[in-house]
Amino acid sequence: MNGALRVPVLVAGDFVLRPWRMEDLPLVHEASSDPYIPLLTSVPAVYSDEAGERFVRRQWQRASDGVGYSFVIADRQDLPLGVMSLRMRDAPEGRASLGYWLVESARGRGAVAAALRAVSTWAFEELSIARLELYVEPWNTASARSAERAGFQREGLLRSWQRIGEERRDMTMYALLATDAREAAAPGSDPRGGASG
Repeated sequence: MNGALRVPVLVAGDFVLRPWRMEDLPLVHEASSDPYIPLLTSVPAVYSDEAGERFVRRQWQRASDGVGYSFVIADRQDLPLGVMSLRMRDAPEGRASLGYWLVESARGRGAVAAALRAVSTWAFEELSIARLELYVEPWNTASARSAERAGFQREGLLRSWQRIGEERRDMTMYALLATDAREAAAPGSDPRGGASG
């Protein structure tokens, strides 16, 4: 991708994906106290307002540099719940990858699956992406269920794929193709992923 990107607002059922604001620092603060999120992301493990502001600026910089989109997942009252990122490094090949997290207080409400559906539809229709990928640790059944609810299919295990904290860990790859999304949206299709009738 060349040039700066504009992060849009996307409606995701009962949730909204929107650009970051400095008023979202409480979200970064809560995420920093999670035992897992700082290991997997650039969320500061020890929170300070200065560290939180640097994190928010990094989210803005991704779009400014043209390398990806970083959304806040918020509820309809605009309470920030988590993050959805779309990384565009492989966009010239028609691929992009997704990453996401929710703070503990926001889990169990279907926000990730709704956000994945919204950003996937947008990426296919507006950005002409053909394939979306995401990676989930094999033990993370809640994240895997969210991916599957959004139509992503498990493709296989990537051994020692990613460094998390001090160790390399296996990741399960999930993918959703633009053709999968079109077939699921076709008249007469089952919204759970199979053809009806």
